[in-house]
Amino acid sequence: MMIGNNGNYTNFWNDIQRNTSFVDDDVKKPKVDHIALAGYRRAISNFVNIVTNRSDIPVRYQTTGDSYTDGKVVTIGSKIDEKNFDHVVGLALHEGSHVLLSDFSFLKNLGDNIPQELYLLGNKIGIDNDTVKMNVKNMLNYVEDRRIDYYVFSTSPGYKGYYHKMYDKYFHSNSIDRALKNNVLGNDKTWENYEARIINLTNKNSDLDALPKLREIKNRVFKNVKKLKNTEEAFEIALTIVYDVYNELEIADFYGDNKPDVSDMDGAGQGQGSGKPMSKKEAQAAAAEKLMNGDYQGYYEAMSDIDSTDWSEVKSQLTDIDNQGKADRFPDLTPQQAKTLVNALQKQKDFLSDDIKKVGKLSKKDNKKIKSMEESGVQQKEVGDGLTTSNWKTNYEKIPTKTNVIYIKKINQQMIDDDLFPNLFSNGYWGRDRTTDAVTQGTTLGIKLGKKLQVRGESRDTKNSRLDSGRIDKRLIAELGFGNERVFQHTFVEQYSDAILHISVDASGSMSGSKWENTMTSVVAICKAASMIQNVDVVVSFRTTHGNDRVTNMPLVAIGYDSRVNKFSHITRLWGNLRAGGTTPEGLCYEAIMDEFVPSTTNRDSYFLNFSDGMPMFSGDNFEYYSDEAIQHTKRQVKKILNKGIGVMSYYVGEDGYNEDRYMGEFKRMYGKNSEFIDLTNVTQIAKSMNKKFLEK
Repeated sequence: MMIGNNGNYTNFWNDIQRNTSFVDDDVKKPKVDHIALAGYRRAISNFVNIVTNRSDIPVRYQTTGDSYTDGKVVTIGSKIDEKNFDHVVGLALHEGSHVLLSDFSFLKNLGDNIPQELYLLGNKIGIDNDTVKMNVKNMLNYVEDRRIDYYVFSTSPGYKGYYHKMYDKYFHSNSIDRALKNNVLGNDKTWENYEARIINLTNKNSDLDALPKLREIKNRVFKNVKKLKNTEEAFEIALTIVYDVYNELEIADFYGDNKPDVSDMDGAGQGQGSGKPMSKKEAQAAAAEKLMNGDYQGYYEAMSDIDSTDWSEVKSQLTDIDNQGKADRFPDLTPQQAKTLVNALQKQKDFLSDDIKKVGKLSKKDNKKIKSMEESGVQQKEVGDGLTTSNWKTNYEKIPTKTNVIYIKKINQQMIDDDLFPNLFSNGYWGRDRTTDAVTQGTTLGIKLGKKLQVRGESRDTKNSRLDSGRIDKRLIAELGFGNERVFQHTFVEQYSDAILHISVDASGSMSGSKWENTMTSVVAICKAASMIQNVDVVVSFRTTHGNDRVTNMPLVAIGYDSRVNKFSHITRLWGNLRAGGTTPEGLCYEAIMDEFVPSTTNRDSYFLNFSDGMPMFSGDNFEYYSDEAIQHTKRQVKKILNKGIGVMSYYVGEDGYNEDRYMGEFKRMYGKNSEFIDLTNVTQIAKSMNKKFLEK
């Protein structure tokens, strides 16, 4: 996969790229960019589906305190941009692979799967059962992550870059590199030292001779990682690691100066592994005791098990206190250096425990809007073929410029109800009833015109007999004996080619009122007539803008109907909510959907029909599009359409007494000779003329 100019691996995900070159620093972006977030999640979901080869692993934005994989869903934070997108993808791939490969039921019952002899070994050196379970869990997570990494690297090597970005973000640290290189961790045989060195075995600065058994542990993990088939096999490797470390530990080494009384430790710990469940009151008392003893991580985990409260903020505060105490284990470092190292080590442990803090939570309302946009295929397309702008930073030098177009692949009722794009959907605004009436009138007119088009689906056979060549006419075989050699025939089948028509409708504010109603009547009539025959398809797109200021304002193009996937009822059900608003980003919208235009072939005729009432004009996100440059840009897009073999027809919608000569010259520059002015009183004649076009051979 290619790396983009920004150093990211997102080069081809154009619908989530943002033009930020000329955004003023004092202008604030919207708090929640639903369109961008829909694009990000769609892209990340595609990645997860590809790597896991499954389509049933949903990717969702975080709405609660939960930030881990539950075995079914991949959860991501909503603070995403081009700078952090790669490591978010890496984390999603990592979690998605856990969903695919890890046995979460086994992990849930981990304490019961740990051999009793390991609990006893831990008890003998002063380690309670809960801590034994935590140690085994951390080592299992480490081995399981190596198994997951090997799966992704071996099955989808093109995605390694995302994994590397993830590890750079959550796992790698300069302070840990220095600590390993300079032996800051020391050679004391403590669990913390062993754990820190084991989870950094792949670090190039790792000293495998710093502690006994490290070299054996590394060999055991990495020689077996390719062979591990499931979580249970990874668990067996993790158990051997804990056994090895426990056999090297002494009581004083594990607890330091806080050596406990181990005279009766065999029955210690009534938590996981003892087989005796605690009541809620006993669990609360045990949690309180952990807090009093300074076991802040244990307190957080115990309280999280007791109830469903979001303890993340409490955990964060307690972790800070805990880490401050842990910093005392590095007396040779400055307080700040020690704190940085402790935080880096804790970050690694959090990663292993799937306890990563994901930034950004979304409300249910925002999630609903994003889901609606995803269902409609809303994305952003970068456009700006040949356009330039004056850069004030370089003495107003003309430089290439780009902008983004919102592309709605299909409209649905939910986006109308949520009022996501008010410039295009009325949702109760004035004019809704009038649009509905236009749809009704267009349907009636279309039925009449469609009956005349029935002939287009028919074929006619013409048979010519008594020819010198061709297929033998069985009826003339008998004449061969009388010297007649002209006994051949040809049959000519005459039928119409398939046809597809793309209708592009200007939905800018100047089209509102009677222009809009008459145009909608005509477009609906064409769609209805075409729906009555088999070999004509119609696609209708509407173009306008979205947003109300120079930052949020963007061109918008929406596919309102596609007869290849929609029934005609799609029009009667939804089009009554359409309205005309915004400005005219003409060529920008054409460029955004250029791949949607179907080229003509030997057995398919393709047409493009435009309805508009003005010149292209758009301003937003510090992007200006008007006058000759906009006209020339639109002309280039129309030429691209023509080069596909598509017949272009364009109608300038005017009013009674309107001086069409004023703009028709520029209009023809953009759309060519098949451009004409249409008076509103005759706009319904367009449907009839289009039907006539369909009947041409």
